[in-house]
Amino acid sequence: MTNPLVDGYPDHVDAMRLYGPEIHADPAAVYEEMRRKHGPIVPVLLDDDIPAWLVVGYRELHHVTSQPQLFGRDSRRWNLWDHIPENWPARAFVSWQPSLVFTEGAERKLRGGAIGDALDTVDRIELNMICERVADRLIDEFSGNGRADLISQYAHRIPAEVVTRLYGLPESELPELVKDAYLVTDAGEESFPAGLRVMEQVTRLVAAKRARPGRDLTSHLLAHAAGLSDEQIVQDLMVLMLASHSPGSNWIGNTLRLMLVDDHFSVTLQGGRSSVGEALNEVLWRDPPSQAMPSRWPVRDCDVAGRRLRKGDLLVLGFAAANADPQVRPAAPAHSGANRAHMSFSHGEYGCPFPAPELAEIIAKTAIEVLLDRLPDVHLAVEPEELRWRPSVWARGLESLPVLFSPAGPMGQGPAERWEL
Repeated sequence: MTNPLVDGYPDHVDAMRLYGPEIHADPAAVYEEMRRKHGPIVPVLLDDDIPAWLVVGYRELHHVTSQPQLFGRDSRRWNLWDHIPENWPARAFVSWQPSLVFTEGAERKLRGGAIGDALDTVDRIELNMICERVADRLIDEFSGNGRADLISQYAHRIPAEVVTRLYGLPESELPELVKDAYLVTDAGEESFPAGLRVMEQVTRLVAAKRARPGRDLTSHLLAHAAGLSDEQIVQDLMVLMLASHSPGSNWIGNTLRLMLVDDHFSVTLQGGRSSVGEALNEVLWRDPPSQAMPSRWPVRDCDVAGRRLRKGDLLVLGFAAANADPQVRPAAPAHSGANRAHMSFSHGEYGCPFPAPELAEIIAKTAIEVLLDRLPDVHLAVEPEELRWRPSVWARGLESLPVLFSPAGPMGQGPAERWEL
């Protein structure tokens, strides 16, 4: 049976599927096969056999992300919108919203600059202290049991608990908001109603901070010289929260896995904090929290690496695939410790705004260091090959990370108090 969409894309007659059990089981092998068969720009089919282009070459990904005037972020220019089902699984990633994610040009610079300036007001030492308090409180909940799932009980909870505190949210509202943030990023049946609840909470927060400012991210955004409207700030705080939650959780979980299964990093478990930063960086090369993102559309017909791309075609940025490009990939973990040229935070004008990557690393590094300090003999409760990745082509994260350790007493700090910047 022919696919009329593919019939309109002659280069996609032999396209490879960017979905299914093969890519979920071993994405690195699939990316390598794609590179071998098609080169750095790969014709792929997304769910429901929607044609797109996957950028797997490092240089090509750098080129695409460095040309915002040619490869836009506004998804309304997609030339296949009339053929996309309402229930298409990836629709949430590409449906236009009035947020920072889909802005371009002067508006992008204005709103991105405001977010960056607000984030830069975060005191790094105080952020470290907040992370330590959150991590200690979470560990207190399971430290006496001698066993835990470091994904559901730890990694999945830390980024949202930290970021929402930076927003200046009342302590009483944090548990439900953290739960809803997880449901939104999980992209399940509860995702849409959870997103509405998060939106309502953030809207109330912005109104409260407009009336009574504090020393928090929300108040800094409201006072910024960009003069953003309350609606714009609500949208951008939502984006910042969700963008930090799933990638941040997966970064922590993937790094803990690496340190528990890879002999190169076992010294950290025996001797403390020495190679946590190296392990975090290695994960960004090997198992980046965001594997790929459908997020660029050419503003006119153009050629990239010998491929003819039409105006409005969908480009999927293959972060994990580009990091594995043999032209740039460090040969061994020992060579990647100081090499931060990975593409895991994207690149260019539409990349993760400064200083978000720096703050994300503080959160992840602190979470891991506190865990190793508190539970120095932590080890896997299962064989490494029994660990399972969540079935997603977009995100890279474990379903669970069961561990054992010697039971330890709580720090006894009780509920985390409210912090302000």
